[in-house]
Amino acid sequence: MVGLRERKKQRTRRALIDAALRLFDEKGFEETTLAEIAAEAEVSTRTFFSYFASKEDVLFFDGASRMALATEMIASRMPGEHVGDLLLRLVRASLQWASDDDFRLLDAPLRMRLIMTVPSLQARALHLLFDSQLQLARALEDAFSDELDPVDAAAAVGALIGATKLAVISTINRGGSLEQAEEAAVRAAQLALRGLSSIG
Repeated sequence: MVGLRERKKQRTRRALIDAALRLFDEKGFEETTLAEIAAEAEVSTRTFFSYFASKEDVLFFDGASRMALATEMIASRMPGEHVGDLLLRLVRASLQWASDDDFRLLDAPLRMRLIMTVPSLQARALHLLFDSQLQLARALEDAFSDELDPVDAAAAVGALIGATKLAVISTINRGGSLEQAEEAAVRAAQLALRGLSSIG
């Protein structure tokens, strides 16, 4: 059970995220200051730095949590589970995690728009994408140590993430709903995994 202190920390973190996203949307990312975010969330700037190191970190607030869940799922593969089945299960689970309150799928279009238009956020997103793919590939190789080599694992993760992310981005850029973006992600994953059926 989560204690009172932890619940208060979660509420403060959530308030900072909400305040930042609201200000980024209204004023623009580069025009918004850390002091404004803190004031909007009714905390001090010092408190802001207890939760985030920078404005960029606020926008990518769920990256570490998602990665921990993903690597844990890969590490606990079911007996006899094929690599493609595990990866498709991971895609479906990721979409479910995104709909949980902590990850806020509803914020996805705003976050995506900011990442696509602000150079510093583009750079951070690319770095995080590269790093996350390396982590997932290592986890996959470890989980299928008797079936996959590093190239197999890298190809599987690269194809899967590339296909799903591009499908989601193109769907949202064309004005598609979040439900359509989720459907596009699953379909893209299935198409990519069909091409990887020989692996493992």
